[in-house]
Amino acid sequence: MMNTMDVVRQTERPDSSSEHAAAGQRDLIGSIAATIRRERARAGLSLTELARRAGVAKSTLSQLESGAGNPSVETLWALGVALGVPFSRLVDPPRRNVLVIRAGEGPVIHSERADYTVTLLASCPPGARRDIFRLLVQPGEPKVSDPHMPGTMEHVILGTGRALVGPVEAPAELGPRDYVAYPGDVPHVFRALAPDTSGVIVMEHV
Repeated sequence: MMNTMDVVRQTERPDSSSEHAAAGQRDLIGSIAATIRRERARAGLSLTELARRAGVAKSTLSQLESGAGNPSVETLWALGVALGVPFSRLVDPPRRNVLVIRAGEGPVIHSERADYTVTLLASCPPGARRDIFRLLVQPGEPKVSDPHMPGTMEHVILGTGRALVGPVEAPAELGPRDYVAYPGDVPHVFRALAPDTSGVIVMEHV
């Protein structure tokens, strides 16, 4: 029976204040708590029944739903299975139109059984298709793309170098391991700022 409640952290960049880090952690835990309450109500399950199906202590689940808990990867996976929803639905925060996640940032979930962490960058909406491309770009003329099909989203994770990526009117500057998501159905740009800039782009078509 899993009852470890202290292994979710919201990571911050080294120069972030402790107050900012604490606020980010509270936001993450609050989002998880609200999602579990909503999904349990949708499934028509009592607190006792969901705890039983997931194999977690009722007190653990009660703390988690109140926003006082801090769940492990194993607890969230068990709850997702019991609720019939993907793991990502429990931890994915609401998305802004353009989202930048810097290296070392994002909701990090830790295992209680191994030296293993996951950072969810984006979950795939129902009915969507994703195409994955590897990029190698040199400085010079930027790649400006016309709008793709309505509803298209693009996700970029930079591997090496630096680049300006995103909507033409407001691209984000990325460094190694940074992530950005932006609408692909508006004019958008990829401009390499360093030689041999590389990364991965995922095109999401709904």
